[in-house]
Amino acid sequence: MTPLRRVGRLLGALVTSCALILGLGGATVSASAAPVKPTVVLVHGAFADASGFNQVISLLQLAGFPVIAPANPLRDTTQDAAYISSVLDTITGPVILAAHSYGGIVITNAARGHDNVKALVYLGAFAPDEGESALQLAQRFPGSELGAALIARPYPLPGGAGQGTDGYIDPAKFRAVFAADLPESTTRLMAATQRPGSVEGLSGPSGAPAWKTVPSWYLIPAQDKVIPAAAQRFMAKRAGSKVTEIDSSHVVMISHPAAATAVILAAYAATR
Repeated sequence: MTPLRRVGRLLGALVTSCALILGLGGATVSASAAPVKPTVVLVHGAFADASGFNQVISLLQLAGFPVIAPANPLRDTTQDAAYISSVLDTITGPVILAAHSYGGIVITNAARGHDNVKALVYLGAFAPDEGESALQLAQRFPGSELGAALIARPYPLPGGAGQGTDGYIDPAKFRAVFAADLPESTTRLMAATQRPGSVEGLSGPSGAPAWKTVPSWYLIPAQDKVIPAAAQRFMAKRAGSKVTEIDSSHVVMISHPAAATAVILAAYAATR
């Protein structure tokens, strides 16, 4: 049995144990009486794509959860949130909405108006209040190295409407800033294939936060050099999130997929 499958079985056992503890399971309960598991929607951030969740997706699927990890447009907060909201419109049944990095701003806005979103899970992510932006929050506490690592690349807007600016992480600084606990061979590929975040999006203000009405969980990577751990602790406390902290770089869902999955399962156990 592969290590991934062993971890998956352990996570599946955790779900069963939570059900028994809560009085929701037992040998006499028929399969038809089992509650429907929520769809887990995973939203990636800037400088990355949905493949960063691959290991988490594998673990959740082994535990029996339907999962979708849509492509976040990474254009601006309003547009990106509207796109993810449209994905949520297509899902029936309960949803756990989880995100990494800038994706946290997106889910904070996209969850509004969706009563089937039962939990928000922030994995090294932004959890803004109204009016705050990603760049503003990253710079609110010392420790972020993102600003000094960004490379700006202008691009033309459609219809001759001027130009926008995309932000990339300098490949020479990518591993140190973004994913210091991953092998260099891996981070070279990540740097080469990174999806840029528009500067307009990273600096755009967030709307009214869904975490004021939806319970939230937070996994804080203590060695994060994109969003300082102090900033994440501040946002988690303000949102009333249930917090787990781990010694990890910014890409906690890649370097510690079992820990990221466990937080999602904790949200499921508490909200089922």
